[in-house]
Amino acid sequence: MLPTTKTSTDAQGVHCGDDLLAPLQHWASAGRTADGTEALSARSGRIGTAQVEGIRAATATFRDLDNRHGGALSRKAVLGQLDDAVTMLNSCSYTAQTGQALFSSVADLGSVAGWMSFDAGRHASAQRLFVTALHAAAEGGDKALGAHILQCMARQMSHLERYEDALDLVALAQFGARRRMSPATVSMLAALEARFHAILGNLDDSERAADHAQETFTRVTAGAEPAHMAFFDAAELSATLGIAHQIAAKHSTGAHRARRAEKSTALISHALDHRPEHRVRSKAFDHLGLARTHIAAEELDGALLETQHALALFGVIESRRVADRLVELHDEAEPYAGGRSGGNLRELIASAVQG
Repeated sequence: MLPTTKTSTDAQGVHCGDDLLAPLQHWASAGRTADGTEALSARSGRIGTAQVEGIRAATATFRDLDNRHGGALSRKAVLGQLDDAVTMLNSCSYTAQTGQALFSSVADLGSVAGWMSFDAGRHASAQRLFVTALHAAAEGGDKALGAHILQCMARQMSHLERYEDALDLVALAQFGARRRMSPATVSMLAALEARFHAILGNLDDSERAADHAQETFTRVTAGAEPAHMAFFDAAELSATLGIAHQIAAKHSTGAHRARRAEKSTALISHALDHRPEHRVRSKAFDHLGLARTHIAAEELDGALLETQHALALFGVIESRRVADRLVELHDEAEPYAGGRSGGNLRELIASAVQG
């Protein structure tokens, strides 16, 4: 069996079910509590707009590094930056307005630190960082950012095959930020809902959520979304819904299976064609998504070709999530191991993951 972070000792330390969800419920009704108006003598220095903008700039830099090279490469650096930002938050004074912006910026940086840790296969650490970031977002009254952090947590739970938890986290985000969500956030959460419903075999619910995601995305205004939503463009929507159709195809037979596989191929191909150049890891996921759709349609030559494309990108990034997805593809191709394309596909993956 090929190695995967999903069964690692670290993954066993992740909270699931009520242990995860119960402590997060207060987020939905929490209001902003950070005022930061006290200029206590014990505090060393005063924070202004420049420091907040510095944290935001660092966050943007780390997001770009994560997209281009994977989370493992810069994980320690982002943790160091986060530690410095938290120290600043706890030791300095600031006005009420600056305090709100400060907590929000630290929460966003924390979400990136959590995401990089997740991508590096550090699941327990990632979850702790996400929870801490969610608390900071609540302190800053940033419900939209909180919803983003919850969707990050939902993706991690899905990766660890805790699909009910993933769906519950999406529902919590939708309820808690219901009056604060931008069109892109609404669309993103609906797209994830479609994906998780498909995994659980709720195909009608999946299609309804997918339709909602597409309809809401038409109301997105370029440049009007917050920085943390920049990743959710038309390509990301297509990729997410393409995976939902791919999973639905596996639950279907005959003409329904073929129709859903065809839809999946069209959507993921569209995503791949429109990905920005710096979204290297996303392109790797797109190729893997196409390979798995070809497997679902029993098109092994196509699956092998897309696997080769994915492995070429895997060679230039450090991402345990991509490695885990490769292992999933390896397992799905097992029924075809006796054929030329299926056997070559599995051998290529085994060599890349174990090397």
